[in-house]
Amino acid sequence: MGNGWDASAQAWIESQGERGDWGREHVLDPVMLERIGRGRFGNALDVGCGEGRFCRVLKAAGVSPVGIEPTAALLDTARQRDPSGDYRYGRAEQLEFPDASFDLVVSYITLVDIPDFRAAIREMARVLRPGGALLIANLTGFTSAGAEQGWVRDEAGRRLHFPVDRYLDEFPMSFAWAGIRIENWHRPLSAYMTALLEQGLLLTFFAEPAPVSGEATRQADFRRVPWFVVMEWQRPG
Repeated sequence: MGNGWDASAQAWIESQGERGDWGREHVLDPVMLERIGRGRFGNALDVGCGEGRFCRVLKAAGVSPVGIEPTAALLDTARQRDPSGDYRYGRAEQLEFPDASFDLVVSYITLVDIPDFRAAIREMARVLRPGGALLIANLTGFTSAGAEQGWVRDEAGRRLHFPVDRYLDEFPMSFAWAGIRIENWHRPLSAYMTALLEQGLLLTFFAEPAPVSGEATRQADFRRVPWFVVMEWQRPG
């Protein structure tokens, strides 16, 4: 991770714990766990593993993970929390693994951090074994197109709607919350789909998941605005 992650690493570590933030715990993890929980994968690469939480999830599910991460403080924490794990410095745009090394490659809300996401997708596809899967959780372009402005409210502060603007453009955007200040990238869904299709990958699963737990008011907000998308792509055998 880059673009503000060095300065935000400690705040991020404190925000995650073992269950992740609200969106991970109540929206994304249930879908991601269902996709990996079928005994199909022997090993996995977690691209942008952060503090290692999802590598630990993979290990608990019986998958042998390798995590790569470019932010030193996050990588150190991953190693401290899982001393027997395999955590390496690395960037998605140039993966230092041979072709066809992994049954599963995971990108858990990391594509939005990567300026050259097309190079990253090429590399993730390259290290997949035939029949292997690329499992992606990402922010939706519908939300990222208006994320810097956020909710439009009336005079009483009630949330009216969430704006969509410049949807078909690709541009960086700033996020700040809970001591974390980072730069993410907005792209339309078509940009990601085209890059994945160009690698010859086959789409086998697609979801815009809704919350399955958590407080009702937060669930309502996540149902009004499509925050996340989950996709699984297979490298043909």
